[in-house]
Amino acid sequence: MSSALVVIDMQNGFVHPDGSLPSLGMGMSNIGSVIAENAAVIRAARAAGLPVIYTRSVFRPGMVDLPMRMEGFLPPNFELLERGSWDADIHSDLTPEEGDAVIDKNRYDAFLNTPLEQVLRTLDVSSVLVTGTVTSICVESTVRSGYMRDFDMIVASDCVAGAPGQHEASLNIMGAAFATVLPWQEAISRLTDTSGAAPASVPA
Repeated sequence: MSSALVVIDMQNGFVHPDGSLPSLGMGMSNIGSVIAENAAVIRAARAAGLPVIYTRSVFRPGMVDLPMRMEGFLPPNFELLERGSWDADIHSDLTPEEGDAVIDKNRYDAFLNTPLEQVLRTLDVSSVLVTGTVTSICVESTVRSGYMRDFDMIVASDCVAGAPGQHEASLNIMGAAFATVLPWQEAISRLTDTSGAAPASVPA
């Protein structure tokens, strides 16, 4: 059995200052450092030979598949993360490479109604290292769902971002019941040691 890195929703609409949610005042203050840490862990995962899988929250034109509760905090006729738009794209510092799986979803849980589990099973993955946004929403929903599917879930604490208070509480909840929570360098070292591979180097 092997390991994989799953990068949750590091899209312009969530993490770029010109993205749809930051433009509404819903940006995250530490997102610059989280983008940089994600870039570093992606490089390390590739160096260690771990598959890198991305998820994207995307919606159809007209937001017809938007979760009902999300409608409550959006202005009328406001569209975000529309399929095929710049808003829905992965941030340019974290662009997927050829051969990376990119999983589109329209709910918080990246396993729900998507091929994510099938991709992980096909890769013979047992341990999943998770990064991304938002800690208490899409990250935690996916971690809980992966745990219930008997994957060993690991959360890179320095590679996730969320609202102050909620972010810290979510890390505590996940660490107590659903996942191992630790900085990404420790996580990569643990995963590569378990697989018998040499610890990953991180290209500059």
